Amino acid sequence: MLDVALLRDHPDDVRRLLERREIAGVDLDELVALDEERRRVRAEAEQLRSEQKTLGSQVPDLEGEARDEAIAKASQLASDVKQGLADADELDDRFQAIWVPLPNRVHDEVPDGKTEEDNLELKKVGEPPVFDFEAKDHLELAEPTGIIDVERGAKVSGSRFAYLQGRAVLMEFALVRWAFDHLSAEGFIPVVPPVLVREQALFGTGFFPSDSDQVYEVAADDLFLVGTSEVALAAMHGDEIFSSDELPVRYAGFSTCFRREAGAAGKDTRGIFRVHQFDKVEMFSFCDPDRSWEEHEFILAREEALVQELGLPYRVVDVCVGDLGASAARKYDIEAWFPSQERYREITSCSNTTDYQARRLKVRFKDEAGNNHLVHTLNGTAVAVGRLLVAIMENFQQSDGTVRVPDALVPYAGFESF
Repeated sequence: MLDVALLRDHPDDVRRLLERREIAGVDLDELVALDEERRRVRAEAEQLRSEQKTLGSQVPDLEGEARDEAIAKASQLASDVKQGLADADELDDRFQAIWVPLPNRVHDEVPDGKTEEDNLELKKVGEPPVFDFEAKDHLELAEPTGIIDVERGAKVSGSRFAYLQGRAVLMEFALVRWAFDHLSAEGFIPVVPPVLVREQALFGTGFFPSDSDQVYEVAADDLFLVGTSEVALAAMHGDEIFSSDELPVRYAGFSTCFRREAGAAGKDTRGIFRVHQFDKVEMFSFCDPDRSWEEHEFILAREEALVQELGLPYRVVDVCVGDLGASAARKYDIEAWFPSQERYREITSCSNTTDYQARRLKVRFKDEAGNNHLVHTLNGTAVAVGRLLVAIMENFQQSDGTVRVPDALVPYAGFESF
C-alpha cells in the first residue's frame, strides 16, 4: 500500500504513477479533497469528544439547574461525537476503497509498455543449441516412459494438471536440493511454509484485491491457496519489528503453488509450462530500505548463477510497467531458450516491492536511535520446477531421445541421463 503522505505532500508523484500505470477512473483532485475532508471530520469529532470529557469532569461539582444543563449538553455532545466518528469512518472507507488498490510506485528506469513484448532486454548469456536431428518438445521426449502424464492429470483433475513420474520426480527433488544448497551458502534460511493462508496474507502482499481472480479459495474454512510461497514468507513477520542489525533476513521457501490462470485460455496449453499446480523454491528478503536496490541486484545474481550452472541459454529482461504486478516497483525476468517454441520464455523473476507490502503487513525495524521504520521486501524465483524441467529436457535432449542431466545436478539426481 502506498504511503498516504505521498498524496498529501507530493500529489504530482501520484499523478505520475497513475499515468505510468495507465490507471483510469481515479480523479486525483477529488481524492485529495476526500482525504482532507475525512481528516477534518475526524478532527472535529475528536474536538467534541474532548469537550464532552471536560464537561463530564465538571458535572460532579455542579448543582441544580446548572448540573441538569451540563448533563444535557454532555449527552448532546456524546451523540454528536458518535455521529461525527461514524461520518469519519464512512469517509475513511470511501477513501480506502480508492487508495488501497493503487499499485506501487514504479522505478524511474522501468521501461514503458503494456505487455511482455515491451520488456527491455538487458543481456543474453549462452547460445541456443543447434541440433543435427529433429528436436522434440518435452512431451514427445517424455512419451516413451510416461514421466509426464497430462492425459491422466486431465482425467483426474481437469486441464492444466499433470502427473510427474519416475525420473522426472527425481529430477524435481534434485533441483530443489541443489537450489537449497546454493541458497543456504548465501545466507537464505530454508523454509517449508503453509500453502493455505488467510485473506490478510494475500491482501498484505498485494495479491488482493488486484489478482483475486487468480487465487483458489477454500470458502468453508476462509482460507486461500497460495500462488507462490512469497505470500506466506512475507506474512510470516507481519506486525513484527526487527532490529537493524538483523537485516537482511533472507528465506528460501519451498512450496506447491496454485494458480487459476484465469484469462490464460488458449495460452501454453501443451504440457506443463503453464499449469494450475506446480512446485517452486522462492527467495524472499526483508531488508533495510537504503539497501533494497542493492538487494534486488543480489537476488538477480543468485538467479543467474543457478541458471548458468545448469548451462541453459537465457536472457535477462527489465519488465515493462504494464507487465508489473501491483506490488512491484521493478522486476527482472530471466527467460530461458525453449527450442520447441524457438523463443525465450520466463523461468524466474525477481521483484523489489519496496515498502508496499511492509506497510500492509506492518513489518518494521528499529534503528540505532530506537525509531521504527518500514522494511523493504523483495522476492525472486530460485527454481520453478515445471518450467525448469521443460527447459532442461528440451535444451539437453540427445539424438536417441534421452536427456543429458546437467553436470551440476548429476550428484543430486544419481543418474546422468533419462
